[in-house]
Amino acid sequence: MAREFARVGVVGLGTMGAGIVEVFARAGIEVVAIEVDDPAVTRGRETIEASTQRAVDRSKLAADDREALLSRVRVSTQLDDLADADLVVEAVPERLDLKAEVFAALDKVCGPETIFASNTSSLSITELSVRTERPAQVVGMHFFNPAPVQALVEVVRTVVTDPEVLSEVTELAVRLGKSPVVCGDRAGFIANNLLFTYLNQAVGMFESHYAGREDLDAAMRFGCGYPMGPLALMDLIGLDTAYEILDTMYRQSRNQRHAPAPILKQMITAGLLGRKSGRGFYTYAAPGSPEVVADALTPPPPGQEAAGQRPVQTVGVVGTGTMATGIAEVFAKSGHDVVVRARTEAKGEGVVAGIRKSLEKAVVKGKLTEEVRDETLARVRPTTSFDDLAACDLVVEAVAEDLEVKQAVFGALDDVCKPGAILATTTSSLPVVECAAATQRPDDVIGMHFFNPASVMKLVEIVSPITTSPDVTATVRAVTARIGKHPVLCGDRAGFIVNALLFPYLNDATAMLEANYANADDIDSAMKNGCGLPMGPFALLDVVGLDVSLAIERSLYQEFRVPGFAPAPLLEHLVTAGRLGRKTGQGFRDYQKK
Repeated sequence: MAREFARVGVVGLGTMGAGIVEVFARAGIEVVAIEVDDPAVTRGRETIEASTQRAVDRSKLAADDREALLSRVRVSTQLDDLADADLVVEAVPERLDLKAEVFAALDKVCGPETIFASNTSSLSITELSVRTERPAQVVGMHFFNPAPVQALVEVVRTVVTDPEVLSEVTELAVRLGKSPVVCGDRAGFIANNLLFTYLNQAVGMFESHYAGREDLDAAMRFGCGYPMGPLALMDLIGLDTAYEILDTMYRQSRNQRHAPAPILKQMITAGLLGRKSGRGFYTYAAPGSPEVVADALTPPPPGQEAAGQRPVQTVGVVGTGTMATGIAEVFAKSGHDVVVRARTEAKGEGVVAGIRKSLEKAVVKGKLTEEVRDETLARVRPTTSFDDLAACDLVVEAVAEDLEVKQAVFGALDDVCKPGAILATTTSSLPVVECAAATQRPDDVIGMHFFNPASVMKLVEIVSPITTSPDVTATVRAVTARIGKHPVLCGDRAGFIVNALLFPYLNDATAMLEANYANADDIDSAMKNGCGLPMGPFALLDVVGLDVSLAIERSLYQEFRVPGFAPAPLLEHLVTAGRLGRKTGQGFRDYQKK
């Protein structure tokens, strides 16, 4: 018979504890909540009352249901009141000694069948379980903040957890209206382990001056669809909290990528804790305010840099593929004359036809007038000769992702383009400086990485190798903004910003699956429901293509030589087996063939 869980206990009535109490009471379960003294009990009760009243005010909870909910909650300062609880959830501050003390005390009070759960976000459940006489009945039950709203609950098993206990707690989480995921006992569990490794890497990029805070955040929001950029999220979480989680992860794993970036300790020491202190990576209007205000690190708007700008009216595009066609459309729609260099007349006409088809869709949807469509098409001129690019102010190369091919293109452009013309490559992974080296004008060469589809995606990564002139960078940044895109600046390293942050995270998820720490569905669910990401890592890998992903991960490892960047063997094996994702019908998951 499945356990009913008629009565549960919650120890600790801070923000998380009070939220957990509300979750249980909403599900019709009697809750006994414990705090250290009467003032803490009063604060906890007031927190629950205020939260449920907000739900009533927003029409998410009926007034009668609120009264019934509150009637199921009893608060106390005596652990003895938990003697007949079926489950006790510990939600005290994130200190191992304190949590262990609570469990040891509960072990003496509660009945032999009572299950103990810890809401810790990073501490070892195993270490807590051995402080009791019932280690097989101890699990992690990690709710996310705010507990009444967030769907994810990580149910954490140890090597000695009774499978029946694990099943019962998982089923209880479903009864609570949550989306439980099961994982092993590793610091950070699923969501925090993957999330904070990514956040720490972003902090390292900022610390090394590889990219600015606004550019790092915009890259991940516009390039990956993340709800927040990494540094803004760190400020929201609190740099001190993030440091503690990373430090705990590092002490367990000894993985250098978990070691908190040194700048975090410096900022914490200086009192720069994020939103709650009014300053972190960003400066805020007041402590606790979400409003970001300008400070010394705020970059000037595009076009207002100290470096001068070069005039750009006529734009050349070399290439006829999907990316080249999209880039030509973007420039033409923004009023630029565009010359498209193709290898054959048929391919050149194909670019014009592709742009016409895209514009027709916009006309049908009412997003574009027929007049604007015709004006846009009139600005596009295909050619098969490099000589026709001689008068262009900016030429964007968008040919195959092959260094020798790109270098040949840049050599040809160097011969025909006028002095002062800017030469840009759309490479997503090759060194921009290698393209610059194929010319006699390396100071005029820059990376201009559009995302696919170029006509839709707002992000453009502007990659400036050490040879690029400041006025070239300033010009391209301003031009990118004028064509309706969001420019972000970064150095010339493998992966630029987006791929350099995204693919190590995807690789970490693959390694997690390979270690049987959690299954693919639970990992995907944890990152979607716990972190608000648009897709889980395995769903995304299957969309990108496992072969493409493997190639990017190999390039990152080749450049940085960080052990954690080495592609997970599981990914290598899947590619070898021909399971490349959705395009082959099989990847991490199987898909129905259309």
